[in-house]
Amino acid sequence: MNVAAPAPASATALAIDGGTKAVTAAMPAWPVSGEIELQWMAEVVRSGQWSWLGPHERAFCDEFAGFIGAKHALLLANGTVTLQCALQAVGVEPGHEVIVPGLTWVATAQAAFDIGADVVFADIDPESLCLSPEAFERAITPRTRAVIPVHLYGCMADMDAIMAIARARGIKVVEDVAHQHGSRWRDRCAGAIGDVGSFSMQQSKVLTCGEGGAVTTDSDEVREIVHCLKQVGWNPDGTPGNRYAHNYRATEMQAVLLRGGLTRIAAQTRRREESAARLGAGLARLAGPLRVARRDPRITRQAYYALTMHYDAAAAGVPRAAYIEALRAEGFPTHTPYWPVYRAPLMNLYHPTSPVPFRERARMQDYANLRLPATERAVEETAMLVAHQALMGDDDYIDQLLAAVRKVDDALPRLRQRAAGAVA
Repeated sequence: MNVAAPAPASATALAIDGGTKAVTAAMPAWPVSGEIELQWMAEVVRSGQWSWLGPHERAFCDEFAGFIGAKHALLLANGTVTLQCALQAVGVEPGHEVIVPGLTWVATAQAAFDIGADVVFADIDPESLCLSPEAFERAITPRTRAVIPVHLYGCMADMDAIMAIARARGIKVVEDVAHQHGSRWRDRCAGAIGDVGSFSMQQSKVLTCGEGGAVTTDSDEVREIVHCLKQVGWNPDGTPGNRYAHNYRATEMQAVLLRGGLTRIAAQTRRREESAARLGAGLARLAGPLRVARRDPRITRQAYYALTMHYDAAAAGVPRAAYIEALRAEGFPTHTPYWPVYRAPLMNLYHPTSPVPFRERARMQDYANLRLPATERAVEETAMLVAHQALMGDDDYIDQLLAAVRKVDDALPRLRQRAAGAVA
C-alpha cells in the first residue's frame, strides 16, 4: 500500500501533519448564565413552589409570547412533546398524514408517529436545507392534515410559498422552530407565521434550560387544547377539562433559566449575525470550496443554531470527510448535518419497537426504498455546519477560523496526496 510521506512539522504545515494549529483561541462556552438566575433559583428553592404554573412560568410565557409576537405561549417539558401537542391541537388524528422534511432531527417525525399520524417525507431545498415548497406540494394527498416546515440550522423555510400552498389546500402549518428562536421572515418571528410554533429549549439551543419546550399561537382554541394536554387535563382557567391529557409540565427552575436567557438573547443574536456575516464575507474572499449558505433577502433577522455552509468536493478534489478532518485539526469546529430521518439509526423505522410495523403498511410511504436526492446529497457530500457558540466569539476568533480555512485551502494538493495514499 502506498502511503504519502508526512509533510514536515512547521507553522505552515497542516496540523494534521504535525504543524501548529491555526486556531489558538478557545470556543466560547455554552450555556451562559448570570446572577439573575442564581437569585431567582434560590428564591424558587426556598418558596417550595417548584412547578404547577408558578410565577416564573407565567412570567416567562408572557415574556416569550411578546418576544415572538404571538398572542399565547405555553411552557412544556421538551421540544418533542411541544410538536406532539401542537399537531393534536390543530386537528391531526390517527390516520392523517403529516408532511415532514427529509432532513431534520428525528423528533419532528417521532411526534407525528406518536399521535398515530402517518409521516410523509418530502425533499429539501438544496441551498437552505429546509423543506422545498415544490416537494411539499407534490407530497400532498387527501389524507394530508398538516405540514411541519423546519427552520433548520442557519436558514428559514420559504414561508411565503409554504403558507400559500397550505392555505389553498386547507393544511395546517406547525412551524418547527427548535433552531430559530428570534428569526424573522419579513419581520414576523418564526413561530408566529403558521398556525402554531414549536420550540425546543434543550441544552444546545440558543435559548435553553437544559430540557424544555414552548408552543406559540394566536389561537385561543389551540392554547386551550395544548394547556389541557400538558397540564394533566386542567383548562387555563384552572377548571377541569374534558380531554385526554398528559403530564408534560415544566418546572419553575426551567422557567428561571429561560427568563434569564431572554434577557441576553437579542444581544447574542446580533453577535451571531455579525460573526456569520464576517465568516461569509471572508470565505467569499478566499474563493475556495467552502461557502456560507445564501441568506434569503426576506429574512430580516437570522437566529443561528448553526451556520449552514456548502462544500464543493469537485472543486477541491478532496472528499468532504478529508477536508473536515483537516479543518478540525486546525481548531475549526465544524460538523455534518443530521441523517436523513428515514435512515436515522435512532428511529430504525421497521424495528419492532417502531410504530411502523404495527400500521397499515400499504397506505404508508415506503421508507426503506425512499430516495430524496437533495437531502441525501447534503448529508453525504455537501453540507457543513458551525455551532452557534462559535459565532459568539469575537472578531479575532472569527479571523482565526478564516485563517484555518485559508491554511487548509492552500494545502489542498497535500490533502489530495493524503487522500490518494489512504485509498491506495
